[in-house]
Amino acid sequence: MDAGGRAELEPLLRGAVEATLRRCGVPEAEISVALLDDPSMQRMNREYLGHDRTTDVISFALWGEGEPVVGDLYLGLEQAPRQAAEAGVDPREEFARLAVHGTLHVLGWDHPEAAEERASSEMYRLQEEIVAGLGGSES
Repeated sequence: MDAGGRAELEPLLRGAVEATLRRCGVPEAEISVALLDDPSMQRMNREYLGHDRTTDVISFALWGEGEPVVGDLYLGLEQAPRQAAEAGVDPREEFARLAVHGTLHVLGWDHPEAAEERASSEMYRLQEEIVAGLGGSES
């Protein structure tokens, strides 16, 4: 994706993060979002999470109890469109989904590691509700 495509994603990603914060009752937060290519995502995944492969989203909660919400999200610029194609959804919807997912992690939500358990977890149900509530903003 070129620089123009990245800039085009900014309002979508901002909207997804803000919708997640609103849905979770967080009135104010500072969350950065960066788009990284596969080698960069793989490097971060290896260095910070111990998994030597690319991934779709990495999030860091940089706040503690009683502090303002602060966090960083890293989204897979090349991984998201692949996942979108596999799922049969628009890449913009997948980018929004990843922003919601990462924001939920920053807020302290988690899900089971096992793929068969993940889809039925409370976090995933909330994630999909938020994505659905974005309406036409992902197309």
